[in-house]
This record gives sequence, C-alpha cells and structure tokens, in this order.
Amino acid sequence: MRKRLLVPLAAFGAVFALLPSESIKAQPPADQWKETVDKAREYLKKSQNEDGSWSATPQNRGVTGIVVTSLIRTGTKPSDAPVAKGVAFIESLVNTKEGHIAGNDAKANLINYTTSINIMALSAANKDDKYKAVVGNAVKYLKDYQWDEARGKKDDSDYYGGAGYAGDKSRPDLSNTAFFLEALKAAGVSKDDPAFKKALVFVGKCQNFKSEFNNAPWAEKNNDGSFIYTGANGGENRTDTDDFLGYGSMTYAGIKSMIYCGVGKDDPRMKKALEWIGKHYTLDSNPGMPQKNSQRGLYYYYHTFAKCMNALGEDTFTDAKGVKHDWRADLIAAIAKRQKPDGSFLNETDRWMEGDPNLVTAYALLALSYCKKP
Repeated sequence: MRKRLLVPLAAFGAVFALLPSESIKAQPPADQWKETVDKAREYLKKSQNEDGSWSATPQNRGVTGIVVTSLIRTGTKPSDAPVAKGVAFIESLVNTKEGHIAGNDAKANLINYTTSINIMALSAANKDDKYKAVVGNAVKYLKDYQWDEARGKKDDSDYYGGAGYAGDKSRPDLSNTAFFLEALKAAGVSKDDPAFKKALVFVGKCQNFKSEFNNAPWAEKNNDGSFIYTGANGGENRTDTDDFLGYGSMTYAGIKSMIYCGVGKDDPRMKKALEWIGKHYTLDSNPGMPQKNSQRGLYYYYHTFAKCMNALGEDTFTDAKGVKHDWRADLIAAIAKRQKPDGSFLNETDRWMEGDPNLVTAYALLALSYCKKP
C-alpha cells in the first residue's frame, strides 16, 4: 500500500514545482520574502545541535558557518541565542597553531573550504573587531595554500591561482576558489591584493572561451562563455558527461569571481559569460545540466545566482529573447514554492549534501538575503 501512495504524491509534487509564475507571484515579493525567511529561521533554531552546530560531525564544521551567515544576513542578531551558540562552536574550531578554522583534531578535513565559510560567518558576526585577529590569521592560511609560485606552480599551470578543498592535498576547483575569493572579500582584503590577480588566472582557465586566458581544447570546442568545475588536470566537470559543457552554478560562480577580481562588464570574458546566462535564464533547474541531472545542486545554484546578480549591480536582467526579469522577485517565488511546511528545504536529488535540510535551508536563506534591495 505504501509504495502505491508514493507515485501520486511524487507526481503532485512535480506538478506543484512547475506551477506557472503567475500563481506563485500572487503574493507580493516583500510579504513572500518575510514569510519564507521567518519560517526557515524558525526551522534552523529548532534543528540546532546542543553544541551550537548544525548537522552531523564532521560536516557540521562547514554547515554551521553557512547557517550562521545566512541567519545574520536575514536579520538575526549575532547576540541572539542560536547565532551566539553557532559562533561559539565556530570559535572552538580555531586552530591557533595553523591559523585555519576547521578544528584542532584529526576530524579537521576540507580545511580550505571550511575555513573560507567560517571566515564569512565570523566576519558577519564581527562586532567591534572581536574576530579581527582570528580572521586575519585564517586569511593568511588560505593565501599560503593558494596554488602559486611558492607552491611550485607558474601562471601557465592549470593549477595556478586556484584553491582546493584541503590545502596542498587537493587540486583546485572553481567552487572552492569562489568561496576563497568570497572569504577574502568578506574579510576586507584589498581588491588589489595579489591573491585576487592570481585567482583570476585560474578562473579564466575554467571558462569555455577560447582566448589568451584559456587555450584548452575543450574551451575552443565549446566556446560559449560558460564555466566548468575545474580547468585543472586538463579539465574536470560534474555533469556526468565528457563534453565539458558548462552549467549554471559554476557559470554564476565564475562571473561572480571575475567581478571580485576586478573584471568589468565590457571585458570579452564577461560579455561571453553574460551571453550564456542570457540564453539559459531559469530558476526551475540548474541550467546546463543534462535533463536527468537538472535538479542537482539546485540550492547551491540559487545562492550563487543571487550573489552573482547582486554583484552585477542590476535590478533586472534581460535574457536572450529580450525579456526583462526582476531576478529578485523570480528567485523569491522559486524558493518560496519549494519550502516544506516545517520551514525547511530539501533537494530530493541528493547530491553534494543537498539531502541535508540544514545546509539546503541555509542556502535558501543566503539566496533570499540578496533579494532585499539595499
């Protein structure tokens, strides 16, 4: 009996997710934003662990930083109990010897990634420069492990300028490099710092754009301006295909990273990337993914989309068909219709930890935090 009930329920869910935009925009965006945010924050307050973290060990070391940042950015005060407890947990991860913020024990893994996230969290909570020294040491740690001359890589290497999951133990990728750059920005590192200039070299080698910045065969073959997961080791992707076609979450991460590194809208790299998202503007899926994988990384895509659009500094985006989109209203509606009754979010296509409602709810909140006009 249970198996027979699952099919209609799943079908109903699929139909609901594809409701026309008119029906999901019936509620004013500001009201929809507040209702969705309030429910999500209430869920996270209830799902917090006793030690102040969110999710299971050791993933809680990074997830907690994302949750804390999302709560603060959507209006929860750093002094409020859930955030204060979360920040205290992050403080316990400060490795004073190494400088990172991923722990003092053998469970400290994904150190660059976790440190980048926790820099963002402590920077958001940094009242009266309380965490200035900790953040400064963590930034130094990250910069020391950026792939560059000091680590035996010259700018013609496909590793050069990038950041990976765990220092010298992992090859660089665009996702980690994007978080690395965001951490530097959150910490107040000058845009003229060499770390940004080096990172731009790596970011360029992840773009499907044949130019002086990327001469990889796959870039010339595709040449559509999109971004793949990494240009390192001759190129690697996360689409389960071997064609190196770019996809939404990485393309928006690439555009955002270029902006942080000082690339303007008139630059050929930026024009080509914006051309790609103009052709693939959607919030129903992670665009560019094969149809069977179209929901993979959806919430990571949402929060990267929001950060990128915010960094572009435009209230609207005009797609390749000439349709002008209020991207904030579009994103609020797309997220709101996917919220569970208890306030949480969950990606039924569980890849890249999106089966964890704490992480996914935090991604949704982060995305929504960029949907309120400054």
